[in-house]
Amino acid sequence: MNWGIFFFIAIAIILMRVFWLRIKANSMESENFKALPPKDQLAVLKECLLNNPTETNLRNLGDFCKKHQIDADMESYRPYLAKQLEITKRKDAIAEDNDLYAQESAWMDAIRPLEFAEAKMAKDSGDTDLFTLRTIEGIARLYSDEAIQSELGDLGQTYPKAAKLLEGYRNLMEIRDSSGADDKSLENLRKKRDAWQEDLLTVEQ
Repeated sequence: MNWGIFFFIAIAIILMRVFWLRIKANSMESENFKALPPKDQLAVLKECLLNNPTETNLRNLGDFCKKHQIDADMESYRPYLAKQLEITKRKDAIAEDNDLYAQESAWMDAIRPLEFAEAKMAKDSGDTDLFTLRTIEGIARLYSDEAIQSELGDLGQTYPKAAKLLEGYRNLMEIRDSSGADDKSLENLRKKRDAWQEDLLTVEQ
């Protein structure tokens, strides 16, 4: 069993973002959802599909991408839906489920958070502080190790703290991959992840 991926999934489940919790109580047609800015709507839709891969959630994300002219191949996600349905019927498919979740996460990160588009606009206008802030907000909405490390590496060219954040994330990965499966270990890992994310979102001028 790939325990690294297993704990990645465990922590991802524990750390479901606030928008996922919000949308559970409200439909996509609710006024609460419609009132969210597009960047938050996208985060909600991606979270919903990742945590509950259904045709409805795939269609909702596809409709949003089409409306906002975001290039995304929704059909390429359908094999994940089929695979998820297959492995949920088997009790011995943990490793496959781990691999599937990792693939789904990479697929989600290919639809870049809209914060990155805002960051580019800020950079083009010469607003370095806003560029940094929006980039960090975008990183906070990524899922895969590869995407997070890549963005932090790029940000390090203009934001010195990014190097520290990157080192901290890699340390977190090591702790995650060697962590135990008991409640105490998972709680400790959750606290460390929360602390890292809080540090991420604390922007240094």
